[in-house]
Amino acid sequence: MKPVERATILDYVTYEERREAIRAEVLAIKASRRVHVGGVLTFLFENTATARYQVQEMVRIERIVREADIQHELETYNELLGGPGELGCTLLIELDDPAVRAVKLKAWLDLPRHVYARLEDGSKAYARFDERQIGEDRLSSVHYIKFPVGGRVPVAIGADHSDLTVETLLAPEQRAALRHDLAS
Repeated sequence: MKPVERATILDYVTYEERREAIRAEVLAIKASRRVHVGGVLTFLFENTATARYQVQEMVRIERIVREADIQHELETYNELLGGPGELGCTLLIELDDPAVRAVKLKAWLDLPRHVYARLEDGSKAYARFDERQIGEDRLSSVHYIKFPVGGRVPVAIGADHSDLTVETLLAPEQRAALRHDLAS
């Protein structure tokens, strides 16, 4: 996937002036790339537009003007994007009750070995998690992952963990969005 380039980042004043229109556009892009699985997992597939939006928001919120700091944000958010044949994704583990969350994030410590994208031929492309986000005694609620799908569009996203076996079929518009991202 094409990384966000510095030339596409607006200064925070110009961005602020255009923010509502840009935000509406990006929310529409995100809608077809959001997949809810099992009521507790939400996958947001990232692309150049969503990563650019995150950089712009950081520049705006933190009033970033130093070139080195903007480059740092670009490097950080470009890491979310998949490489050739991959889909980059933000995984949110959504457990509202703090007591339940504490128990489940410990019980699901090995979840990173069980999250997959099911392909048309029935095979599973297991996600690669960022090792920097995996703790020794509990799982984080937010992960940046990559699905090595070999350029193929998944038909479903799921988990085959002993305590969390769930799968969601992708809607045609979701598959079309991921197909577009893999082609860019």
